[in-house]
This record gives sequence, structure tokens and C-alpha cells, in this order.
Amino acid sequence: MVPCLRNRSKVQKNNDISAVIASEAKQSRIKMKQPAVYILTNTKNGTLYTEVTSNLIKRIYEHKNKASKGFSAKYDCHQLAYFEVFEDMENAIIREKQIKAGSRKKKLALIENLNPEWRDLYETFL
Repeated sequence: MVPCLRNRSKVQKNNDISAVIASEAKQSRIKMKQPAVYILTNTKNGTLYTEVTSNLIKRIYEHKNKASKGFSAKYDCHQLAYFEVFEDMENAIIREKQIKAGSRKKKLALIENLNPEWRDLYETFL
């Protein structure tokens, strides 16, 4: 499990986050700087949040620790329900736009096909 970093200084948090991310990346099949599109949720069939990133492990870690006060923090979207990995950011952005343009029904179908039990896929990186 990822350690709680709320009561530490900013420098300590950054060092701790970097150490955790590096450790997780070594064990992961995903490279540190590999573009990916992902969908987060707060519960099965709940609120969906779709985004693109160059570092999936780090970004999901940030969502789980509410490092930024945006949509995912407001609606408690921290469970990784779906992701796709790409060789380059251009294709990842194109795919992100395709997913975002699709209906909720299509997004749910993506999740159901990859992850029918709605497990938190972030745990597969640990």
C-alpha cells in the first residue's frame, strides 16, 4: 500500500513520491515515461474521469493522494478502471479525444471488456 504523505513537508513528500514511484516502476510492466490514456472511477458504474499522461504510475499515485484539487479529487475518482499504453504521446492524445468524445455507455463497455470485476488496476503495478 502507498504511504500517506499528508503530514510531511513538500520536500519530504516529493522525495517520498519519487522513491515510491521508482520502486513501483521497477516492478511494473509499464515504463516510467510511457504515454497512456486512463479512466478513473470512484465506484463501479460511478463517476468517470478520462485523461492522458506521460507517466501512468506517478499520475495515479497523485490521484490517490489528492495531490491536485481538481475534478478527480472533488469526486473522489482514484480507482484505475481502465488504461491503454502508447509508444508516443501523439497517439495517446488522439485516443484520449476519441474516448472523451464517446458516450458514457462506450466508456463503460471499455471498462467491462478489460476489467469486468471493476478491480483497481493500479494494484497490479504494486
